[in-house]
Amino acid sequence: MLIIWAPVAEINYNKILRYIIKNWSVNAAIEFDKKTNVFLSHIVNNNKICPKSNITNFRKCVITSQSSLIYRINKSSIEIIDVISNYSQHKY
Repeated sequence: MLIIWAPVAEINYNKILRYIIKNWSVNAAIEFDKKTNVFLSHIVNNNKICPKSNITNFRKCVITSQSSLIYRINKSSIEIIDVISNYSQHKY
């Protein structure tokens, strides 16, 4: 399946990477990116691997204790809806 990133997901993912670089290190950001890519490959192979979100048709994968990936399954693709901080007040 094809993975498509929603614009807000790309923006928030890049914000998280910049935050990690600023507060920890480039290596920590690289590790976060690797973990995210591992989750994406798992989702492609088994698109229902992560539990359902609070919002119908969305699923939520915890990437790290600090962040999660929100996605939905479409007919021919997986759409990354958002990447969120687990400490934030979010609707997912």
